[in-house]
Amino acid sequence: MSVKEIDVENLTPREINSFVKEAAGECEKIIIRNPNAKHYLAAGVTEDVEIEFDGSVGYFAGCMCDKPKIRINGNAGWFVGDNLTGGEVVVEGSAGDGAGQGIYDGYVVVKESVGSRTGEIMKNGTIIIGGNSGFMTGIFMMGGRIIILGDVGDDVAESIIRGVVYVRGKVKSLGYNAKFDDMTFEDSLEIEEALSKFDIDIDDYSEFKKIVPKSTRPFYGH
Repeated sequence: MSVKEIDVENLTPREINSFVKEAAGECEKIIIRNPNAKHYLAAGVTEDVEIEFDGSVGYFAGCMCDKPKIRINGNAGWFVGDNLTGGEVVVEGSAGDGAGQGIYDGYVVVKESVGSRTGEIMKNGTIIIGGNSGFMTGIFMMGGRIIILGDVGDDVAESIIRGVVYVRGKVKSLGYNAKFDDMTFEDSLEIEEALSKFDIDIDDYSEFKKIVPKSTRPFYGH
């Protein structure tokens, strides 16, 4: 595998992204040292390339990407994987609000906990949270699936139109137009397949609760 490495401690986000976009067309893997929680890193990458951050990143990491496999060996700020259209963004630590906001496809995976509004206005794709997720997880969700292994806060799936939220832990409250539905054997298989893709293994997949829309055409004048 052809690999390029760079220490970005003294570079601006613009300089870092210029290097990433150029290297993405020349090698199979890019390793970025000392990202130091800078914002907007690896934005708009459309090459089939592996990108590994050796440290934490700031806001909007891996946003508007298609095809790359991005791994963050640390934490991420708000809106990690924002508007992803393909590929995957994996955070080994925790992330802030809005993880996976607006994604069209691909995977956004946070191994530990996240803030609020996870998966807001997502259209398709998969979001996996290994810990807890805050209030209004799945707000205005239009499709796709969110899998939460921990607990989730108030107003889960607020104003959901399509899609599904699976929660293994406690659900504090449901949002408008959201309801619990019966888990099926096929649901359990779907969750197991998604988790195993990222080496996440649990004992009992039947423990999940399934949250879906009450109506795909809700009336919002309530």
